[in-house]
Amino acid sequence: MTQPRREVLEKLTPVLTKRWLSPDAWQIGVYERLDGYAALRKALDVHPDDLIQLIKDSGLRGRGGAGFPTGLKWGFIPQEPDGGLKPAKPHYLVINADEGEPGTCKDLPLMTYDPHSLIEGAIIASYAIRSNRAFIYIRGEAVHAARRLRNAVKEAYAKGYLGRNILGTGFDLDLVVHSGAGAYICGEETALLDSLEGFRGQPRLRPPFPAIAGLYASPTVVNNVGTIASVPYIVLGGADWWKSMGTEKSSGPMIYSLSGRIVNPGQYECGLGITLRELIELAGGMTPGHNLKFWTPGGSSTPLLTAEHIDTPMDFEGVAAAGSILGTTAMQIFSDQDCPVYATWRWLEFYHHESCGKCTPCREGNYWMVRTYRRILSGEGTYADLDTLQDTADNIFGRSFCGLGDGAATPVISTLKFFRQDYLDYIEGRTAPRLSAKALVGAH
Repeated sequence: MTQPRREVLEKLTPVLTKRWLSPDAWQIGVYERLDGYAALRKALDVHPDDLIQLIKDSGLRGRGGAGFPTGLKWGFIPQEPDGGLKPAKPHYLVINADEGEPGTCKDLPLMTYDPHSLIEGAIIASYAIRSNRAFIYIRGEAVHAARRLRNAVKEAYAKGYLGRNILGTGFDLDLVVHSGAGAYICGEETALLDSLEGFRGQPRLRPPFPAIAGLYASPTVVNNVGTIASVPYIVLGGADWWKSMGTEKSSGPMIYSLSGRIVNPGQYECGLGITLRELIELAGGMTPGHNLKFWTPGGSSTPLLTAEHIDTPMDFEGVAAAGSILGTTAMQIFSDQDCPVYATWRWLEFYHHESCGKCTPCREGNYWMVRTYRRILSGEGTYADLDTLQDTADNIFGRSFCGLGDGAATPVISTLKFFRQDYLDYIEGRTAPRLSAKALVGAH
């Protein structure tokens, strides 16, 4: 393991992660001693519209994948013509904590080690959008994080940060932690809303958008965990401080989840715009004997990039210019000892299993692509299979009801683009089959 250079170490900017290693940081007493709920007191002293403007000025963009400007999303919520703080129709805040994107692990540790930062952000955001009821929809498998979160909510109620007349300001808020049933599709915001209402988790047709008709057909803001947890820091530090990190169009720090062929996998919080080369250096370098071959910039649903893209700025614009999406900043690192064909098949098995089945392109396309990959990896593939995969992926991409279809198609499209020879090596017999004949049952 090589020690990172000083100039690379200085790119670490612990903001959301700064309390993670503090003993008992999930307890409210420790949180309060470390500036906890100071931002809430400051926020409740100003008008909600001023908070929305602050978030707009900070340039905070959604940390869930799409990177939509947070202040703009909050501003979409229709308010009373007279600017009143009591809307005629209920407003809701829903926090998407369903983190299920393969390779992504930034929201779960945040909720486990610093749950009060999310709760404080939820209270401030609810006050800004005039919501008196908020929900945290957490992934069903995240049992430990959910326990920590529910205990933190109880502590916040006991201290008067939640409930009636918060801190004597007249503002009321109830916060509910809801555990899903482990469906990846519920990470899509409208499927999440349906699940929260007690229906089967399937994406809704838009418009109407959640800002107008979301939870219970009422105006709703849906934000990611990292987005909401950033809010208290912006309130305390100010918009200019937040913009001092990151880039002009992608402001603030980001938690990058690094996994795969590196010495120290984990979460690294740095200003947006850091490169993969620098992140790998922070992680102790590539595993000895391995050389970078391909990687995901934002989870498996984002187009793969190669070793040629190692100096791509890891911000929304930089990754888009390279032909991919920043997504959830889940960076899975693969080496020259890994097979892109096999990796794509593993991802496709996941997407095929998690498809809700509502739309034909995703339901049927993933079914057939999985079987085509099984044939190729079993040594029974043909040249025609490559045309079939390309055609099927092209017909899924942009034609599915929600982003799950696009996410399934992108690794297929990008591996065929960058690593076509790896496919041909299986078809022409230069690479030994990775799957046995059992994988071909039902694949023809």
